Amino acid sequence: MKALILAAGYATRLYPLTLDKPKPLLKVGSKTITDRLTDNISRAKEIDHIYIVTNQKFSSHFEEWARTNPRGIKASVINDRTLANETRLGAIGDMELVVRESGIKDDLLVLGGDNLFEFELGDFVAFGRRKKGAAVAVRDVGDPDEARKYGIVRVDNDEKVVEFAEKPAEPKSTLAAMCVYYFPKDTLGLLNVYLDKGLNKDAPGHYISWLSQNYRVYAYRVTGEWFDIGDKRLLELADEIYKRKDGKGVKNDKGA
Repeated sequence: MKALILAAGYATRLYPLTLDKPKPLLKVGSKTITDRLTDNISRAKEIDHIYIVTNQKFSSHFEEWARTNPRGIKASVINDRTLANETRLGAIGDMELVVRESGIKDDLLVLGGDNLFEFELGDFVAFGRRKKGAAVAVRDVGDPDEARKYGIVRVDNDEKVVEFAEKPAEPKSTLAAMCVYYFPKDTLGLLNVYLDKGLNKDAPGHYISWLSQNYRVYAYRVTGEWFDIGDKRLLELADEIYKRKDGKGVKNDKGA
């Protein structure tokens, strides 16, 4: 099984922090966001290769990260060769690029490079395989006003996604989709079918919405911390919380 981290954005809302450094390589607590994601990936034993898709501007940053990656899983950096926000391929375009250029024929785990969460990816993959379909991690944000900020899913009694709406004005549920997806290998060819229709290739939620109408997609409910780091406020909040978590870890290691 392969894992793909989406890291081809330019994070203009975080300027000047991201003028010369990609958002996924910013530190949150004592580790970068990418390090935290790959720590979790490495615990999912069936994953044997990590791909990171990025752009021309930040490709060298991730290549340096890959050279020093200590996690024992092979990591490859795919450059989508874009140089600006206006010419980016979009998340779905980047997914198709990696699958095509790398010849991926295995099940694929896809993660947003700016998402932090607590649940175990191995359990998430096991859920998708048990359901024999694609899967998206969801978290109940509880409040309809909060739900308007996210891609929102509605599910049936078997947790099958029956509707997906990107930032709806009137949410029909409060289950927010995270940028954490499991795609069985037999769905990878559907990326081309979707893109050939000229549909939105930017936000992954648009693809999940289409896929849920053409394949089986299930919602995996999670709890615990979740940060979709889109601005400085959320970055600072995540940094504060993870510094506390990391600090507790240090104390425990010393026997405190």
